[in-house]
Amino acid sequence: MCIFCKIAKGEIPAKILYEDEKTLAFLDISPRSKGHTLVIPKEHYETFEELPEEVAIGLIKTIKRVIMKLKSLNPDGYNILNNNRPVAGQEVPHVHFHIIPRYKGEKEEVIKLSPPVNVDLDGVLEELKSE
Repeated sequence: MCIFCKIAKGEIPAKILYEDEKTLAFLDISPRSKGHTLVIPKEHYETFEELPEEVAIGLIKTIKRVIMKLKSLNPDGYNILNNNRPVAGQEVPHVHFHIIPRYKGEKEEVIKLSPPVNVDLDGVLEELKSE
């Protein structure tokens, strides 16, 4: 059983910010900023595409609730981050979203994107539409 499943079942303690029947939001134990929160489905799914639509919708609703709660910390912005599969940076094989409050004057960048790549956008669009 994965660590997030154990947290969802109450087998591992967590600093729970919000909980409903299908989702759970708790403070990250290795926060990147004050208020860094993880949002997970209680049921185990490894990647976003595995989620039933109603669970995906529930996660988005919980993310919105968490963002509203984080307003009390007065962030200047926030990142919503989801990594799918190890090549994309997923460390725990259980779908989860990071909500990372951002504050002016932070010394470290929380998110760094790769530089843009040169691709044929028309070719990519044609390839995607042919599926």
